[in-house]
Amino acid sequence: MDQGQLIESAEKGDIEKVLQLLENGADINVTDNRGRTAVMAATYNNQVEMVRNLIEKGADINIRDKNLNNVLLYAGAEGINEIVKLANEAGADPSLTNRFGGTALIPASERGHVEVVKELLTNSDIDVNHINDLHWTALLEAIILGDGGKKHQKIVQLLVDHGADVSIADKDGITPLKHAQNRGFREIEEILLNHRSNY
Repeated sequence: MDQGQLIESAEKGDIEKVLQLLENGADINVTDNRGRTAVMAATYNNQVEMVRNLIEKGADINIRDKNLNNVLLYAGAEGINEIVKLANEAGADPSLTNRFGGTALIPASERGHVEVVKELLTNSDIDVNHINDLHWTALLEAIILGDGGKKHQKIVQLLVDHGADVSIADKDGITPLKHAQNRGFREIEEILLNHRSNY
């Protein structure tokens, strides 16, 4: 049997075909030449129902492909909150990292995915202070790569509310507060200062 068919059908969202292939003995965690499993291929194509079905059938959502993406990491980075929720409910490992050594929280914070950040902080035990290969936390990344607008303000607030350590600096010793000041992000500066005075 062509194992590739399973991944292809999952990618297209053909649930009937996928269930039929699994019934006929297809390996649910088989990978293609890019290291993608069926559930990963479905995630790349935002096939929420397919992801739900594959999880119910026991797909391993923690398997990372050759880009070091897995279901939670990719859905988090892309802001696909429905899939992030499914992954959390299925017990995805929040400590696994992407090719930059970051957890799902870091790109979600950087890209302004407020709902994803909220979901990860509330419904998984993700480490809010994880430091990636660039020596950035989610908080640093939200400030350095964010635009200082409403979404990033909300994210900074969520991060500090969930225990983000505002004293963790980047590899040059520049703190989140200093970055916010340097970039003229008044509202974010305010959030960080208020947070510090609550100690």
